[in-house]
Amino acid sequence: MLASLNDPYTKFLDPKEFEEEKSSIKGSLKGIGVQIGVRDGKLLIIAPLEDTPGEKAGLKAEDEILSINGKSTKGITVDKAADQIRGKEGTTVELLIKRKGVENKIYRVVRAEINLKSVSLKTPENSKINSDIGYIRLSSFISKNATAEFQNALKKLSDKKGYIIDLRSNPGGLLSNAIFISDMFLNGGVIVSTVDRDGYKENIRATRKYATDKPVILLINKGSASASEIFSGALKDNNRALIVGEGSFGKGLVQEVNTLMGGAGMNITIQKYLTPNGTDINKKGIQPDVVVELTEEDVKNKNDKQLAKAQELLLQMIKYSYANKAQL
Repeated sequence: MLASLNDPYTKFLDPKEFEEEKSSIKGSLKGIGVQIGVRDGKLLIIAPLEDTPGEKAGLKAEDEILSINGKSTKGITVDKAADQIRGKEGTTVELLIKRKGVENKIYRVVRAEINLKSVSLKTPENSKINSDIGYIRLSSFISKNATAEFQNALKKLSDKKGYIIDLRSNPGGLLSNAIFISDMFLNGGVIVSTVDRDGYKENIRATRKYATDKPVILLINKGSASASEIFSGALKDNNRALIVGEGSFGKGLVQEVNTLMGGAGMNITIQKYLTPNGTDINKKGIQPDVVVELTEEDVKNKNDKQLAKAQELLLQMIKYSYANKAQL
C-alpha cells in the first residue's frame, strides 16, 4: 500500500528500525562509536566518533574490518555488521583490523553508551583553519541535543571574526532543529515555508533574537539533504551566508513520525517545504553560490579544495565587513 504512494520517504519501520530511529533522536546508543560502510565489498570504518571507545582503542578511518568476534565480514551488509558490533554496555567486541602498511591486528573494544554528537569543532585532517575563522562541523539535525550543541559551539568560538559551517554529507533530521539554528543567524525574514497536502502554506519567520551577525559560509555537497537544505536555503535567500561546494541532494519533504502497535513505527510525508524565495528544491537541491567540486583524487589525497576556497572567501568577507564597520 505504501509503495502505491510513490514516496520513498513514507515508510514502515519494524520495531528494530523504529528503536534505532528513536535512539538517534534521543542522541545515544550502545556500541563502540564508529561509522561504518561497505566499499568495493569491504567493510570499512568511515570515521571513529570523538571521545568514544572506538577512538580510544585506536581505530582509524579507512581501517578494514576483516572479522567481528571471529566471524568473517565477507559479503556482510552494513546493518548486519552494526548489529554485531553493537551490544550491551560493558561487553566486549573483537575486531580483526587490516590497516595499510601494518600487520593485521585484533582490537578488543568495550561497548559503552555513545552520545551521538551533532557538532564538532575538530579541524579536518590535513587542513589548517585560519585563527580568525571558527570552523563548525554540523553532521546531523536528528538529535534533540543538536541545537544546544550548536549554541555551545558559537559561544566557544565567540572570539572569531567569521564562521565556516560544514554541512557536507549531513542527511538532515528534525525540522525544528533547522528552524532554531537558522534563527541564530537571521535578524527577521522567513526561514522556511511549509505547504500541506491541501495546499495550505505557512511561513515560519525568524524571531530577531539572532546570536551573531558575523560573516558566514556554508559548505554543502550532494549528501547535504532535508534540514541541511532548509538551513542553507534560509541563509542563502536572506543574503546571510555564502554557499560553497556542490549542489545538495534535493529532499524538500517533511515527515511525521508515528508510533504503531507492537513497537513498530511509520514515517509519513505530510508537507513539502519552500525556501524563503518560494523555491521548491525537491529533487533539485540548493545550488551553491560558488561551485567547487572534489574529485576522487582530491578525496584520496585529503585535498579539501572546498574548505580551502571557503577560507579564502570568508577572509575577504571578514575584511570587507570590518572595513565597513570602521566607516560607520
